[in-house]
Amino acid sequence: MVLTEIDRGLLERCLNGKPRAWEDFVDRFLGLVVHVVNHTTQIRGLWIGPETRDDLVSEVFLGILQNDFAVLRRFRGQSSLATYLTVVARRIVVRSLMRERPALAEANDVPGALADYRRNKARAAAARVEDRDQVERLLHDLEADEAAAVRMYHLQGKSYREISGEIGVPENSVGPLLSRARKKMRQAGMNPDPVD
Repeated sequence: MVLTEIDRGLLERCLNGKPRAWEDFVDRFLGLVVHVVNHTTQIRGLWIGPETRDDLVSEVFLGILQNDFAVLRRFRGQSSLATYLTVVARRIVVRSLMRERPALAEANDVPGALADYRRNKARAAAARVEDRDQVERLLHDLEADEAAAVRMYHLQGKSYREISGEIGVPENSVGPLLSRARKKMRQAGMNPDPVD
């Protein structure tokens, strides 16, 4: 997959220091980075708490920011930006895990860690059900195309191109459509960018 025009524009805005470019970048790729952190730790058999996950996500974004976006400046556009960032994020997370591995391994081997993990997982599942109910209620209040775009982007992880094809709007209209939907959801008191 080649670099999309939306990602090309976002990349150029970041590299040129345009206003709100970094915020838009984080908004677009936060879900991807969280997924990489979760997947990378899970395949290594490590359970991490929300604080550790947030720390690892922050490390990835700090790594992207370092040396005036050196990571983004090295991107040659031979793949999608999401694919490139997945590789970058995974490398940063693995490096961090290798540095912190003894502490994480010790935390995972403590007697009772499995019970704690199961308790936390049950609490998280209950919270997700409550959040999902709230999200569904708020999505019900959105226009049909806004709700569909939010579901596809935030819950299903689809790209702007995929959303464009499915709901029949131009690809460059998906970003503004999501922004309007997020604004409506924020006004209704819900953060539309869940971390899990």
